[in-house]
Amino acid sequence: MFIAEVKRIVEQVSRDKGIGADKLIKTLEEAIVSAARKKLGTKADIEVQYNEKAGEIEVFQFKEVVEKVIDPDAQISVIEGRKLDEECEIGDSLGVKVDTSSFGRIAAQSAKQVIIQKMKDAERNAIYENYIDKRGDIVNGIVQRIDRSDIIVNLGQTEAILPIKEQIKNETYKRGDRVRAYILKVLSDSKGPQIILSRTHPEFLINLFKTEVPEINEGIVSIMSATREPGRRAKIAVTSSDSNIDPVGACVGVKGSRVQNVVQELRGEKIDIVLWNLDPAKYVCNALAPAEISRVIIDEDNKSMEVIVPDEHLSVAIGKNGQNVRLASKLTGWDLDVKSEARYSQAMREGYESLMSLPGVGMQLADAFCEKGFFSIDDLRLASIDDFLQVRGVTPELAESLLQYLNNPNSNDSKNISEEEKTT
Repeated sequence: MFIAEVKRIVEQVSRDKGIGADKLIKTLEEAIVSAARKKLGTKADIEVQYNEKAGEIEVFQFKEVVEKVIDPDAQISVIEGRKLDEECEIGDSLGVKVDTSSFGRIAAQSAKQVIIQKMKDAERNAIYENYIDKRGDIVNGIVQRIDRSDIIVNLGQTEAILPIKEQIKNETYKRGDRVRAYILKVLSDSKGPQIILSRTHPEFLINLFKTEVPEINEGIVSIMSATREPGRRAKIAVTSSDSNIDPVGACVGVKGSRVQNVVQELRGEKIDIVLWNLDPAKYVCNALAPAEISRVIIDEDNKSMEVIVPDEHLSVAIGKNGQNVRLASKLTGWDLDVKSEARYSQAMREGYESLMSLPGVGMQLADAFCEKGFFSIDDLRLASIDDFLQVRGVTPELAESLLQYLNNPNSNDSKNISEEEKTT
């Protein structure tokens, strides 16, 4: 029987794909309407209902009760109507149950195609709705195949793609290997949802620590920032809401067990766990560890810092190919310029000498400029006359003369500064 055949399809799809019964029944009803219209005509007034008790789909064609039938597809005589409903009157709309077995093979095949297509659509929507809520989570899957260096991963309910740019360099996979990755994107597509995975995203690192460190899930330890050079080195900044809990120690674990589990998952990627601090200078010093920091000069306007380290710690602070300072800069959000004490001292000496070379500037005035953060002629070139007047010992006349000299060192007027001003 036609309906029974369709029901078998629905039951199979429901069992295999796990789609809700309500969606399947609605889809079934739409398909039966399509088949009925092919048999009864596009103008037929058709209603399809699912009889849950009988477990079948019932099709009714509604016709107007008339005295004389002109259009048999839309009308029924009052005499025939009263055989179905004794109380019907002319003008009533009477529902006549249709024998679905009369639809024929073509109509049945059409209904099956509609159902199959709608089931596919329902399956895609179900998968999309399921995984859109999982975006940002870690999933486990099995490598299905390699497609032009992209890895197709079987997640069970559907497939996902791990693009080559989201893979850690030097990692190799073959069919059947297990893979763990971060759901980066879930895209809706006419061919079905596209699930994009990543093993290089910083959030993958963060989620791995959430898995390993209970204190993070409990809200005691928070990861404030994370940055990676995938497969090589990473840094995460952590803090604790409980003064009795050491956030770094919690992430490291007993004998390094927790962090080592993360390192193993990332194929040996070195991970620095940094103590976050509200003070930017202290935060940067922590981020550059294990290098020792002598002093930090902050430029808040440009969000940059000049970090001075002992000569013997310069290579440690910068790291191999600049990796340590580069990651520290990304982690903290500050542009970092790391200098050795010897280089800094030389730069300060050369800058001080450049100040002393200005006409009208002696040692006391050079010291006063340094007190206000002007350590060289280059610093003064960025200053305004108001900035000059904030410096101890600078008169309006001297300020104007210095600005003129800085803008045009060859001007004769700029040289007419008295020796009295030079020793002020």
